[in-house]
Amino acid sequence: MIRSNDNKVIKMNPETNVIINDRCHIGKNVRFGPQCKIIEIGYGSNIGDDVYIDVPELYIGEYTTVHKGNTIHGYQPLHIGHNCWIGQSCVIDSIGGCFIGNNVGIGAYSQLWSHIKFGDTLEGCKWNSIKKLIIEDDVWFVGHSIVSPIHAKKKSMLMVGGVITKDMEENHIYGGSPAKDLTDKLGMQFRNKSIEEKREEFEVLYLEFLKLKGIHEKEFKIIIHESYANYVSGDTEDNFTIYFLNERTYIPTRSEYEFQFMKYLLYDKAKFIPTHKK
Repeated sequence: MIRSNDNKVIKMNPETNVIINDRCHIGKNVRFGPQCKIIEIGYGSNIGDDVYIDVPELYIGEYTTVHKGNTIHGYQPLHIGHNCWIGQSCVIDSIGGCFIGNNVGIGAYSQLWSHIKFGDTLEGCKWNSIKKLIIEDDVWFVGHSIVSPIHAKKKSMLMVGGVITKDMEENHIYGGSPAKDLTDKLGMQFRNKSIEEKREEFEVLYLEFLKLKGIHEKEFKIIIHESYANYVSGDTEDNFTIYFLNERTYIPTRSEYEFQFMKYLLYDKAKFIPTHKK
């Protein structure tokens, strides 16, 4: 890890510690506001042009993209996981706190809120609250979504233009304004797949990648395991990238071809979370 002194990064607080890991791309005119104390951007992640960030702490995982024109602000620390996609011109509010898990998609021009306050409480306005926004793994807010401080459970989905004010159940699909549960009509975002089906499809993706890049199998080697729970490391695996289908994790080697392969898989083919255990 390095502390960035990139002139594309504008620090409005001289005490801000910006940590940018390898393989990251930082766009032009990225600004860190006066509240910022710790900013950490994970391996292989991208921050687009004209992004404004003003939270005390921001942690972004690996291979996450924050597109141009985003505004990320608030009084509480904000966590964004691995393999996330945040489209252009979104607003992410962490006044009440915000946690975004792994593999989360947030479409362009969406707004994610963790507070509601404006009307005078002295005059009797009842609408004044802050609440942590929790977004679990594999949640997808399609473009132009507006999200209240809810709990979106894993694999839930909000269709384009949806306005969600209530918690989202696991693997359910919502749409409309205010959003309603459309799962009975549209089905779930994810269907169940067998390990055999996943293995076969992943092997095809690997071979397609090798062909696309003109790479021989000896140059970039992978091993596919069903589960990390049954994994016993071996000396012969030092040069292999190892993938675990049940947990959707992998043991990275940080090689050039591995980096290219992970970028090839994102964002709609496969997503794996790094584990450094052997």
